[in-house]
Amino acid sequence: MRFLRTGPVGDERPAVTTADGTFDLAPLLDELGVPDIGPRFFEVGGILRTSDALSAGVLPAATIDGDRVGSPLARPGKIVCIGLNYRDHAAETHAEIPSEPIVFMKDPSTVVGPNDDILIPPTSEKTDWEVELGVVIGERARYLPDTASAGSVIAGYVLSHDVSEREYQLERGGQWDKGKSCETFNPLGPEFVTADEIDPSNLRLTLSVNGVSRQNGTTRDLIFDVNHVVWYLSQFMVLEPGDVINTGTPAGVALGLPEHPYLRPGDVVELSIEGLGRQRSTLVRASTDPSAGPSTGPSAGASAGAEVAA
Repeated sequence: MRFLRTGPVGDERPAVTTADGTFDLAPLLDELGVPDIGPRFFEVGGILRTSDALSAGVLPAATIDGDRVGSPLARPGKIVCIGLNYRDHAAETHAEIPSEPIVFMKDPSTVVGPNDDILIPPTSEKTDWEVELGVVIGERARYLPDTASAGSVIAGYVLSHDVSEREYQLERGGQWDKGKSCETFNPLGPEFVTADEIDPSNLRLTLSVNGVSRQNGTTRDLIFDVNHVVWYLSQFMVLEPGDVINTGTPAGVALGLPEHPYLRPGDVVELSIEGLGRQRSTLVRASTDPSAGPSTGPSAGASAGAEVAA
């Protein structure tokens, strides 16, 4: 199953897509007493209940053509990130291969839709891109006994863009979270795909800027694979349903390129992961007006039909 949310910012409509079509999830969410696809949805067994509702044929058809695509998750409980988790990315940044996963956090409020504008902070000159495989947690995980048990707590996977401001991250006190948590710095989606449909061990990740290919990697090159990351994190924190784990990015980021071509207003970033769809975001300089919203939706007016297909 593939879950998605379409419609205006703040008023998205949840739906589920299968080989038989796209169906409105609102009646089921009302029955479950949950407002949206978020942590509570996973806590009450939303994926299984959706499967049952589809089998029973009780969900009405949904039409999404032309609608804005929002994040497939209303808002994660938390976003946990793994740094330097691809060998080629560690090499391009002149970093040693880590002996254990490097862990940092990202503010959940950074999440926006897959085609929404990305806001460059007013003082930023080093905003960078990072295509990543996102893991969605479906059940509470604490002190998992081994990596094999990690698969049972994974609800599915999502295309995640871990936008980063390198000066804030590396030159302003060494606090990675500062360079990762600016508003709009985590476009997510277009779809959340359940774990039974995705093999995370061999997925192609790509990213281009203004049509120029920048990243082209595969999850075969992960230093710490998905199950290892989930097991490892459970030793240090409780992973809750609806949490997202960004698992790292392959080589090709601006920080690692000789010319350091950091993002500028008007740039267009396109990224994809096999089986998880595509994103297309335009970079816009953030306003200093405190009343300005964190996201204005997609500048290019991309349609759901164009961007949801994997």
